[in-house]
Amino acid sequence: MELTWYGLSCFRLTERGKANVVTDPYNTKLGLPALKLKSDIVTISHDAPGHNYLKAVSGYSHALTGPGEYEIGGVFVTGVATRHRDESVRNVLFVIDFNNLTVVHLGDIGQLPSQSQIEDFGEVNVLLVPVGGGSSLNAAQAAELVSMLEPNLVVPMHYAIPGQNLELDSAERFLKEMGVTDVAEESVLRVTSTSLPEETEVVLLQPKI
Repeated sequence: MELTWYGLSCFRLTERGKANVVTDPYNTKLGLPALKLKSDIVTISHDAPGHNYLKAVSGYSHALTGPGEYEIGGVFVTGVATRHRDESVRNVLFVIDFNNLTVVHLGDIGQLPSQSQIEDFGEVNVLLVPVGGGSSLNAAQAAELVSMLEPNLVVPMHYAIPGQNLELDSAERFLKEMGVTDVAEESVLRVTSTSLPEETEVVLLQPKI
């Protein structure tokens, strides 16, 4: 599987012979360049400009916006309703399974999930976790959640990058909370079920913008 980050919570996940997935496409009014993506599936964690801009994606046959279980093009997707920092807003995290390689995209989750929700995730291979605060988890909360889930790989998202006009913390705070002092930035994450590290590792992706 290949995973590319476009800033904020927007990723594109591709696997040969499977439907591809775009998560949380954002609106250009947030200061980042316009997205021009093509995908079979789009997941929307909640209804906000940083997460719901479907006009940025073409070719999709399914836009998933709520909880439920879906099987599309050989990809299994489970949406789980969780809490945004604003109690009145529903956030949906998505568990995406490519050939038994499980990716969890937490969307704009603002509170730690319940123990029963965590148990529903099963084994988490790749965790896409917001770390910049604002309306979602801050660095300390994100690090606590990582320790609860024990994923193989952690990819931070929803943090401050150049050009973006949201008030978010940098990724460095999260790295400090995780005790990571030396981490390489990758342009694309390529991972298979046989290449996963045994101990949790953090991977910083360069935004493709």
